[in-house]
Amino acid sequence: MTNPCIICVAITGSLPTKANNPAVPITVSEQIESTHEAFEAGASIVHAHVRNDDETPSSDPEKFAALKEGLEKHCPGMIIQFSTGGRSGAGQARGAMLRLRPDMASLSVGSNNFPTRVYENPPDLVDWLAAEMLVYDVKPEIEAFDLSHILKAHQMWQAGHIAQVPYVQFVMGVKNAMPVDRDVFDYYISTVQRLFGPDAAWCAAGIGAQQATLNEWAVAAGGHARTGLEDNVRLDRDRLAPSNAALVQRVVELCDKHERPVATWRQARNTLGLRAGPGKEQAA
Repeated sequence: MTNPCIICVAITGSLPTKANNPAVPITVSEQIESTHEAFEAGASIVHAHVRNDDETPSSDPEKFAALKEGLEKHCPGMIIQFSTGGRSGAGQARGAMLRLRPDMASLSVGSNNFPTRVYENPPDLVDWLAAEMLVYDVKPEIEAFDLSHILKAHQMWQAGHIAQVPYVQFVMGVKNAMPVDRDVFDYYISTVQRLFGPDAAWCAAGIGAQQATLNEWAVAAGGHARTGLEDNVRLDRDRLAPSNAALVQRVVELCDKHERPVATWRQARNTLGLRAGPGKEQAA
């Protein structure tokens, strides 16, 4: 395979704390430093949450603004993707940072079970988040926790609520949601290709110990891969991951194994149809 693999690094999330792994970046300065290391290792997308000083989740647009400014300075050209996830806030507060015009933002288009709660994404909020992304030219990444979410994304695309061909990410391994199942994974791929075209880009994310499994499945199948301390804080059963960059490096090694180049930020922007980064020329 010759198509470059886009590596997304989910640096922080809403749940992991320094008690789980001291390398989890919490403050904005820590997040910028950790992302820069991951960028140097080969990541071309950063999936970003922000936290309060006590490590609890936040949806504060000022924190997102400071993070975006630092990432644009220290990781020029890297694709910045903000989370609109439900653990960081409630209602429209989840999308208050979209006016900052990040390159991308996560968009969960349906509800599902999480380990101890229902991850609620009511239709009116999904429609509002999608509309805000259209207004501010933010490309959504569809976080598919279930097959129905892929079908819903197709419906929204056909209705014009999503401007470009959706970039779908399969999330597998969340307790009480979709487990890691190879037949389901393969069907997800065939569904994306049937609905959005054979060349539609897609990504996969595995949670916890399943991160390495999904990384390899995605790289080997021609898709793109998400890694990072948000989803998994360990290299293996006996070792904590020393950094986000170490988890990115593991994906880079899988790309070498399966003879796939790692996408540069220019190639990633071109693949995803994104505007040029600040002060950068769009890839040809």
